[in-house]
Amino acid sequence: MKLQINSTITQSMFLSIIIPTFNESLIIASTIKYLQQCLENKNYEIIISDAGSTDNTIKIAQDLGVKVLISQVKGRAGQMNFGLANAMGNVFFFLHSDSLPTKNFFNDIQEALDKNYNCGSFRTKFDKETTLLKINSFFTRFNFLFFRGGDQGIFITKELLQKVGNFKEDMLIMEDYDFIERLWNTGKFKLIPKSTLISARKYQQNYWLTVQLANLKIVTMYKNGASQIEMVTKYKELLTYRKNAF
Repeated sequence: MKLQINSTITQSMFLSIIIPTFNESLIIASTIKYLQQCLENKNYEIIISDAGSTDNTIKIAQDLGVKVLISQVKGRAGQMNFGLANAMGNVFFFLHSDSLPTKNFFNDIQEALDKNYNCGSFRTKFDKETTLLKINSFFTRFNFLFFRGGDQGIFITKELLQKVGNFKEDMLIMEDYDFIERLWNTGKFKLIPKSTLISARKYQQNYWLTVQLANLKIVTMYKNGASQIEMVTKYKELLTYRKNAF
């Protein structure tokens, strides 16, 4: 484990960054190295909560000196909870393995906390620039729950987490939406006006409209009380997605 603690400056925040992974050997090194560069001289830890990858994800992360855990529960919700159970921070930042927050995200989160916000996220920018994806990104500047997602990065204080509870491990899909909705209703949510760089690989494997309609369908099913199995089954029917996707 590589634990970065800077004793030369005063920091009220110790940030635990929790990243759930499963067979992400192609991207995990670049994500970790980017975060480490952004967090130089900051108080933080990076936790990789893995679902038992069969590629080199675990070794790559270990070689880069971060904390690597093998989650007892596969799926983002369970893996993020397992990361939480082993985290040392007083603020948690949940991040997808293919998402890169803005370079100064640590200071951005600290500034939000200083203004009495206790949770929040960022806007979206895709790593592929097309007109349609720019449209998607544009709407994430509006502070509405519908435009929030886990791939933008979610931060929350330990104090607020104790009030709203962890991720629901029985949720196989929409777990981020459920979690953010609880933050929205209980905490003081800050939409930081900077963008997380998000992988467009889902859009590269499907037509833009197909993804939009699939997302709308799943949200509608969720709002109408559909079961997790029904939503997962429908999502797989509507989209072609990578085998290691959650």
